[in-house]
Amino acid sequence: MTATGPDGTTPSGPAADATRVLVAGASGQTGIELLSVLRPTDLTVRATTRSYAKVDTLERHGADEVAVADFFEPRDAVAAVRDCDIVYCAVGTPPSYRHTIGGKLVDRTGVINLVTAALGTKVSFFVHQSAIGVGSSKSGLSLPARLLIRGSLRAKQDAEAALRRSGLAYTIVRPGRLTNAPPRDDLVVGEGGDSVAGSVPRADVARLMAAAPFTPDAENRTLEVVSRDGLAETPTNVVDIDWAFDRIEADRDRMQP
Repeated sequence: MTATGPDGTTPSGPAADATRVLVAGASGQTGIELLSVLRPTDLTVRATTRSYAKVDTLERHGADEVAVADFFEPRDAVAAVRDCDIVYCAVGTPPSYRHTIGGKLVDRTGVINLVTAALGTKVSFFVHQSAIGVGSSKSGLSLPARLLIRGSLRAKQDAEAALRRSGLAYTIVRPGRLTNAPPRDDLVVGEGGDSVAGSVPRADVARLMAAAPFTPDAENRTLEVVSRDGLAETPTNVVDIDWAFDRIEADRDRMQP
């Protein structure tokens, strides 16, 4: 059965019939924002964390189910995606020397394990948080910054490539420098790598990611995203996408006490 949006309309997009979603990397800052965005919708949300100590926190932020998973382990990825229609991937390596030297990073290995696990399941859409500075967007990040995190940038580039090759419907979101500022709802979205540069609130990125599977124009695209207030230079290759934000508005029945 196709769910209706909060205004009674029938949602559209590659994942219009979605009922259960996975937020991978939910205990990270963007993951927490995603839980907050998805909490009042009619979607059943499964969240993952590597720490049993964070289970209660994720439940308080709105997760209906919490799975403790290590995405370096393919079997954990398989269990996490089971019965899910959408994967929101916000996994990333915590601050460490690994961002510079690279090696075995969840930004590569974990994401690829999730993509592989999603193949052959009911997953209809995969939303992946990458970063400006990866691949064709390297000009959007200063050279010193690229050198400092060159290991993680290479890992994210490999993950992006694996997702594009997979055959899954996807949106890759490359945000600029993430901040904890309140949402501004003034995103500037570019495409093609050399498009936009600057900063963006995590809350705005989470809202855009949440809407992507229900937005036909976002399917199979790699998009750079910054806040208009956070622009560091004149944007180029800006795209106008009619994001399905109405699909992630509050479901009134779910919000009843």
